[in-house]
Amino acid sequence: MRISRFLTGSLVALSSVVVACGSDSKPAATTGVRASGAITVFAASSLTDAFNEIGTAFSAANPGAKVTFNFGGSSDLVTQIGQGAPADVFISADDSNMKKLVDAGEASGTPVSVAKNTFEIIVEKGNPKHLTGVADLAQPGLIVVLCAASVPCGKGAATILQNAGVNVTPKSLEDKVKGVVTKVTTGEADAGIVFVTDVTAAGAAAGGVEIPAAQNVISNYPIVVTKEATNVPTGQAFIDFVASPAGRAILAKYGFLAP
Repeated sequence: MRISRFLTGSLVALSSVVVACGSDSKPAATTGVRASGAITVFAASSLTDAFNEIGTAFSAANPGAKVTFNFGGSSDLVTQIGQGAPADVFISADDSNMKKLVDAGEASGTPVSVAKNTFEIIVEKGNPKHLTGVADLAQPGLIVVLCAASVPCGKGAATILQNAGVNVTPKSLEDKVKGVVTKVTTGEADAGIVFVTDVTAAGAAAGGVEIPAAQNVISNYPIVVTKEATNVPTGQAFIDFVASPAGRAILAKYGFLAP
């Protein structure tokens, strides 16, 4: 069986966030579909806060449904699904990792874009190093952390540095964007390049330095039901909810751009 090849199930369980049915929260709107049963959604880590709220709203609109989230780097999630991880829905923070899933025959149907995102320099609270742009990341002695090239935030950062003509040697390469955020907010690093939404989610714990549009990158967020989904109707209902006005309003609240 495919599931026997999945060796990281316990890690998925530990990293998952469960949104239980019967929430007291009232949905802003419903899609008209009454979904039921449990689904597991594998989602890019930059969606953590937005999807937790969307999951609560979806469960309130569909009291018989339960959503479990596994958040991580998009490339890691594709690998987990390929190894047999039980995922009903996958959403990537870029097109290339979704293409990997589709090319591997692990998608059911055609992916739908539900949001876009762009990048910003994340700095410590108060911007003590007084950074003003991408060129400042090359300052001697500045501790910079970036995402690994295999994940969307790493690919985006590499393109931004290339666009700006800046060479940076990062102290570390993180496997997901939350790793960069954590190192900056805890003082282990001075700066990094992350999604705008991650700077927003960090709140008062961090600051952001804008990256000009000419240097910046826009990342697409496609979503799809997986080939091995055990609850296709509820998985599709969840996607429909994310793409609905109610779902898009929540995404916009956390700084995501319209698809």
